[in-house]
Amino acid sequence: MITIPYLTALTTYFSYGLLFAFGQFRDFFRKIFDWWRPRNLQGYAPICLGLEDFYIRRLYHRIQDCFGRPICSPPDAWFDVVERVSNDNNKTLKRTTKVSRCLNLGSYNYLGFAASDEYCTPRVIESLKKFSASTCSARVDGGTTSIHTELEECVANFVGKPAAIVTGMGYVTNSAILPVLIGKGGLIISDSLNHNSIVNGARGSGATIRVFQHNTPSHLEKVLREHIAEGQPRTHRPWKKIVVIVEGIYSMEGELCQLPEIVAICKKYKAYVYLDEAHSIGAVGKTGRGVCELLGVDTADVDIMMGTFTKSFGSCGGYIAGSKELIEFLKYTCPAHLYATSISPPAAQQIISAIKVILGEDGSSRGAQKLARIRENSNFFRSELQKMGFEVLGDNDSPVMPIMLYNPAKIPAFSRECLKQNVAVVIVGFPATPLLLARARICISAAHSREDLNKALEVISRVGDLVGIKYFPAEPKKQQLEENRVKLE
Repeated sequence: MITIPYLTALTTYFSYGLLFAFGQFRDFFRKIFDWWRPRNLQGYAPICLGLEDFYIRRLYHRIQDCFGRPICSPPDAWFDVVERVSNDNNKTLKRTTKVSRCLNLGSYNYLGFAASDEYCTPRVIESLKKFSASTCSARVDGGTTSIHTELEECVANFVGKPAAIVTGMGYVTNSAILPVLIGKGGLIISDSLNHNSIVNGARGSGATIRVFQHNTPSHLEKVLREHIAEGQPRTHRPWKKIVVIVEGIYSMEGELCQLPEIVAICKKYKAYVYLDEAHSIGAVGKTGRGVCELLGVDTADVDIMMGTFTKSFGSCGGYIAGSKELIEFLKYTCPAHLYATSISPPAAQQIISAIKVILGEDGSSRGAQKLARIRENSNFFRSELQKMGFEVLGDNDSPVMPIMLYNPAKIPAFSRECLKQNVAVVIVGFPATPLLLARARICISAAHSREDLNKALEVISRVGDLVGIKYFPAEPKKQQLEENRVKLE
């Protein structure tokens, strides 16, 4: 739970209030000046209307140059960012021919597989020649190749489950599979900060949805006990099924799930555990097998394991791993399997090759070195940011590091100033986060060298001083401490 300083909360509310008031003021005069202009709606209601449209026009457009920045190189430790200009106060942005070489602190390239790899890339090229770029078909029609079968076996073995099913998009893995797993008469208990794909999947299921306080097992137990006692709404019949949904690493908080405690509670109340490992599989654990390995949880105690290939494996798509009966059921019922085009064969080959590197099956120790490096890089970077006085969320070993910004004026200021100094960062605000909790999200990679990280720390420290986001006193440096000791002596 984030505790916002009173003064910070007050100034943030005031800033948003000022933006809202000026936006409404401008809209009022806009209506007056547009009164005599001809309208071309021809009886239709405006397609863009309401607070969402107001937010986009009056708040988002002011800072949209900080989002959707195009790149023209692989998302490696360093990448090329295409510069854009606007001649209409940021309403539209036009690309230029200028390119900036920037340090990449925004991509989910945790193990560095997104760039060319000596083992993966040649095999991906061979699969492209053999199978082409797309199967142009769903899995149940002509979209299953030998690579897809090998991938599902490889993923199941890697995560420690009897079977797995893969889809072509990570977001759809949650949003399309949850409505198949549970429906009316079922109960979904979801962490309050679960990803939007889980939220939409739960809503589409028709099941009753309840949330528990973020990463708080005691509140989860309270919610479970109360709703098991009450039963279904109106009828009070027992629930047909109860599913508890959590994430391995929360993508906006960088926190590790308290999985051992949650699993114990679910066992006690006979609820199924659905674990989303989008940001943890491949990135944490001694051999990269995610939070179960890191926290010592038996994968047999997690009923449904979900993950994506877009972070640690340098590819696309997602998977569900579980019992053979569950996976067989999903192959007959899941719309992502029945109707969507299967994952591209070269993308599937990239995942297989990456897993082999991680496990050392390529005949080298590069996988172990990558895992050791991302852990060292993550812990070093987090520790240094905290020493500088930044408010950094998350746990050790997590490669996701949110730096709290809070105030809306600091969101674009931090992003633009970092970009001027050739450091590309991702900033996140409402509606992706609560209104008061805007942040910059740093993603660390095994591809980053210590020199890269030191450069990033220098730039972020300078920008932090300039923007005013060092909310805690900085730790004195060793040199200063030694000087103070000499003076005392």
